Amino acid sequence: MPQMADYWGTAALKPQPPTSDNLEVFYRSPLIAPKEEQEIVMTADDILLDVEERMEKAVGVLKTALAGIRTGRANPGLVDSLKVDVYGSPTPIKQIASVGAPEPTQIVIRPYDPGTMKDIEKAIQAADLGLNPQNDGRVVRLNIPQLSTEVRRKMVSRVKELTEEAKVAIRNIRRDGNKTTDTSEKKKTISEDARDQTKKDIQDLTKKYEERITKTARAREKEVMDH
Repeated sequence: MPQMADYWGTAALKPQPPTSDNLEVFYRSPLIAPKEEQEIVMTADDILLDVEERMEKAVGVLKTALAGIRTGRANPGLVDSLKVDVYGSPTPIKQIASVGAPEPTQIVIRPYDPGTMKDIEKAIQAADLGLNPQNDGRVVRLNIPQLSTEVRRKMVSRVKELTEEAKVAIRNIRRDGNKTTDTSEKKKTISEDARDQTKKDIQDLTKKYEERITKTARAREKEVMDH
């Protein structure tokens, strides 16, 4: 499976979501750790709460990645993940400028400090978004070109890959939750009945979040092909 790091296979696709290499770290809970690190015991309620919080984060990561996939319509999400070298450190663009799409084919970036205008332009160019920033001294404008059918199909394929990666993350969270449930039962923190019910509840959460991921991805595929 392609890594999220090479997610932007063409210049038409390129803000920077979290990479596959750090997904496991991103999703990992301080309460559910690999067995070689430590064995954690928890109550059933705590296990379920932790699993659900991690699954919610997995959906959030997917939404962030999907927002960066271009359609023929201007979408501020294309630049939301950009970081600008300003004030001595990489800073998220949303902290130094307002980003909007006043027209269907144009993104407008309005810096809070006009002195950062050139830095924002450099960040956009370095990100290789396939967009040419235009600076009028007050705002940076990005005109969004129409996309070919071939590029749209490539983007839909990438949506499917991202969707599968998110589902794998959900299943890994399920695995960790089940492992912690077994450990907690062995350590007599929960009963056998509670163990069995907790595993059932974890499976219900898995199904719920996989369905959310599928629904989110289908909506984005439709946007890619229709706009």
